[in-house]
Amino acid sequence: MAISLRLSRGGAKKRPYYRIVAADSRKPRDGKYLEQIGTYNPLLAKDDEKRVTLNEDRAKYWLGVGAQPSDRVARFLDAAGIREREARNNPNKAKPGEKATERAEEKAEKAAAAEEAKKEAEAEAKAEAEAPKEEAADADSTENDATGSVKTEETAEAVADAAETTDGDTAEDKAAIAEEVAEGGPVEDDKAEG
Repeated sequence: MAISLRLSRGGAKKRPYYRIVAADSRKPRDGKYLEQIGTYNPLLAKDDEKRVTLNEDRAKYWLGVGAQPSDRVARFLDAAGIREREARNNPNKAKPGEKATERAEEKAEKAAAAEEAKKEAEAEAKAEAEAPKEEAADADSTENDATGSVKTEETAEAVADAAETTDGDTAEDKAAIAEEVAEGGPVEDDKAEG
């Protein structure tokens, strides 16, 4: 018969109270035990004396006849100075598992892809900013836009004049209109409609 020193749960739902018992290791956790050698109340403060009570003489007896303490009971015995607990070292404990490692790799790949896309968007924005300057230099000749209609410099000037005549336009509104004309898009004046 293998004897173990372990915790046996009692108390109410969400209000645990444990007995420290010497029991046959084949018996159920809360089943029949040989002897109760102490108690453990996790609801009390860590510095409270009544959190762990232990009958040291009986604990030494059961250890002397070959009883093996569980991890938690071994901690209690070490704190009481009855039996020194071996320090454990698990270097892999802090390492994330396989799934967490995969998620971290996927996240890093997505971040790298987003950074690359951001750089490409900035490069395109710079290219677009330089493109209207080149179009302004070629504005004296006629252009065909994507719809196939022909625009001339005179129509751009007429639109710009119309934009100047509306009341309350700001410099930003005029710049936006001039930019739309240069790109060949439709010219809409929100303030003139409203």
